[in-house]
Amino acid sequence: MAIPRSERLAALPEVGGFPAGVPDSASRGADPGGSGAVFTVLDVGGTTLRTGSYDPAAAVVSRVRRVPVEGMARHPGDSVAALQRRVMDQIVHEAARHTAGTPPHAVGVAFAGPISAGGLVLTAPTVWGRRGDPLPLGQLLTERIGVPVVVVNDLTAAAWRYAATETEPFCLITVSSGIGNKVFRGGEVLLDADGHGGELGHWVCDPSPGAPLCDCGARGHLGAVASGRGVLAAVRRAADADPAGFARSLLAARCGGRAPGIDNPAIAAAVREGDAFTTQVLRGTLTHLAQAIGAVFTSVGVCRYIVMGGFALAVGERYRELLVGELVRLGCFGLDAGAVDAMVSLGEPDDDHGLIGVGRLLADRMSRPTPAGAR
Repeated sequence: MAIPRSERLAALPEVGGFPAGVPDSASRGADPGGSGAVFTVLDVGGTTLRTGSYDPAAAVVSRVRRVPVEGMARHPGDSVAALQRRVMDQIVHEAARHTAGTPPHAVGVAFAGPISAGGLVLTAPTVWGRRGDPLPLGQLLTERIGVPVVVVNDLTAAAWRYAATETEPFCLITVSSGIGNKVFRGGEVLLDADGHGGELGHWVCDPSPGAPLCDCGARGHLGAVASGRGVLAAVRRAADADPAGFARSLLAARCGGRAPGIDNPAIAAAVREGDAFTTQVLRGTLTHLAQAIGAVFTSVGVCRYIVMGGFALAVGERYRELLVGELVRLGCFGLDAGAVDAMVSLGEPDDDHGLIGVGRLLADRMSRPTPAGAR
């Protein structure tokens, strides 16, 4: 779905704009394609921070570097404020390292968390856990790096990759460290100015007192059940509860027969290989994701669902087949099995969605002239 140029930025409230103090040359109608400028782009997820170079003229990303995020996964005992500082320092360091110390022309950051129209990162459960204080990440990074920095939600960024080729309304879903979504319809992302919306991972799908704990601190959220981290926890619980079944599985052979040795790559490989034990656990988590998709379909009528994210894409086509199977079993009102199968597809088989998307967004932002008298 191509978004009309005049509507793009107005339709994307989760874009941290250039703060006051950015030099006029950076914000007044820069022509990145004509000048040959290449942008530095980063994608900050719950597990991995990716850095690359985005060429606006060719619309491609290159020189991609991946490092673990200095968030709660690596520093589980740190406070939210300390983790925010760590992650911000890491972004500054990676941007400088990528350009060998030379200030980049501009920086785009795709970030795993809801972002207000004013550019505040409101929360980031997969990165620093519980809510903490809102963080004006774009403004702080602009001050430290010294060039314009645009911060956008990672899935909003990814939409810029898919919006160029999608011809109908779609819902983009990521299944990685957490779960998120964005619905795009009529040239707009369905969000309000405070960043509400697109957080399907925090829908309560299990209201029981002992439901899995989400990274945000609440229980029973979809992300705690069906994300990569949620599936890992579910498989480990199943291995402890059924040691004989686990011992007979292909997964056990990959993990030395010990539940603590199970990891997501082993789970993905076991499902791809048709392991019944692991597939059964995954299917149980997908029931909840299928319920969420069914609710989106029934409520707003979007008939196109693109599933991306490290865990889902690692499992691959088998993940899509299992998800479709649950959607068909539960039913999508008015659709037969063939229509349900046709409405779900996997995203591109890489992890460059946020990098490409935020590069495209940044190129558009940098090329838009500032109105006369505006700063």
